[in-house]
Amino acid sequence: MTLGVAVVGAGVVGSRRAASAAAESRLEIVADVDKERAAELASRHGARYTIDWQEAISDPTVDVVAVSTSNKFLAPIAIAALRAGKHVLCEKPLGRNATEAADVAAAAREAGRVLKVGFTLRFHPAIRRAHDLVGQGDLGPLFSVSAIYGHGGRPGYDKEWRGNPELAGGGELLDQGVHLLDLSRWFLGGLEVVAAITPRWHWEVAPLEDNAFVLLRGRAGEVSSLHTSWTMWKNRFWFEVLGRDGYARVDGLGGSYGVETLTVGRKQSVGTIPEETVTTFDGPDTSWDEDWRDLIVCIEEGRGPEVGADEGLAVMRLVDDVYSQAANAGAPARSLPAVN
Repeated sequence: MTLGVAVVGAGVVGSRRAASAAAESRLEIVADVDKERAAELASRHGARYTIDWQEAISDPTVDVVAVSTSNKFLAPIAIAALRAGKHVLCEKPLGRNATEAADVAAAAREAGRVLKVGFTLRFHPAIRRAHDLVGQGDLGPLFSVSAIYGHGGRPGYDKEWRGNPELAGGGELLDQGVHLLDLSRWFLGGLEVVAAITPRWHWEVAPLEDNAFVLLRGRAGEVSSLHTSWTMWKNRFWFEVLGRDGYARVDGLGGSYGVETLTVGRKQSVGTIPEETVTTFDGPDTSWDEDWRDLIVCIEEGRGPEVGADEGLAVMRLVDDVYSQAANAGAPARSLPAVN
């Protein structure tokens, strides 16, 4: 059976979800408060459009709702869609805080529908291959994860919805940092926040942060050290997992982040230089399609998704802890002068 889909939110992310839905499912309707944007995206895929998201989620031809809005509206729309009997793909971060995320998770349990959280980085081939190596024990017991993820924004970035505390709920930590928190949990398991600093160095987004530095600890003493930033200026992604017997490092995500590569180093003996192999993934980015395909398979097979309600809620609890730790640290909102 081909599933009917509604996409709520016709921005950049919604456009990507619509393309995946049109290729793998049946895109029925696109909803956005911007009528022209909704109409353009819908016409691109032969779908209908509306400016009323409630109309979209109640449409009888719709089985699945992709919620691709600003953070403020993720939880209420996802909850309403679940209560309407729809399966839901909700973009990260599943709300503005753990309370909102918990409400979405509860609605999914009550509705008995699939809820998938859109952590697309899990579906990048280099990251997936690295995780497979860990699962096979190739790197031995894990010691740590280290990661950097960021960009430099664009002119007027602080005037967009991500710079609005009411719409965003958080700054760069809630924007890209949640991906690093999710990947850290995926590789290391349960984590607790040890220390965090969330400065604002450039963008006029107070009280939000444009950088976040986070240190986490796992149950067996593993460590995750993360930096996510809106002042990286040149887009960057770097993710390394270190084990007793070797390491795996992912550089780039394709496109403006540079060619995606996986470097695997294996220790031959103590004190020697490890042997490295480098694999390049220079094809088109298929992570969005793979993420969507995983959702459809879960629905068809009646099983939970890899990144479901529990995983999304766990990440949001870490987010709340990061903000709490940073507030207790008493770091100033700005410790460097603004740059014009």
